[in-house]
Amino acid sequence: MIKVMSLMKRKDGMSFADFKSWIETDHPKLAKGIPGMRKYTVNILATENADLPFDAVNEMWFDSEAAMSEAFGTDGGKAAGGDAAAHCQNRVRMVCLEHVQW
Repeated sequence: MIKVMSLMKRKDGMSFADFKSWIETDHPKLAKGIPGMRKYTVNILATENADLPFDAVNEMWFDSEAAMSEAFGTDGGKAAGGDAAAHCQNRVRMVCLEHVQW
């Protein structure tokens, strides 16, 4: 299983409160439409910090990189990606293998 971590910085002019509302409420509705995603977690800064390069990190689990690529290529994957692009000025995607230590 792989984990995709998407580091996100809100779009210029978007308040932290509006970004937080979008990423907690609106965006997950589209994420549910990504086929084959096994788990989805949203991590948001506890308090706004303009000095940090990102405001949130989303975690998405897939069976494999091939399953991830296929899922992101579907209509649901494209809709979620387009929504994120519309609300973020910067996104970095990292495909990871998780190693739980305790």
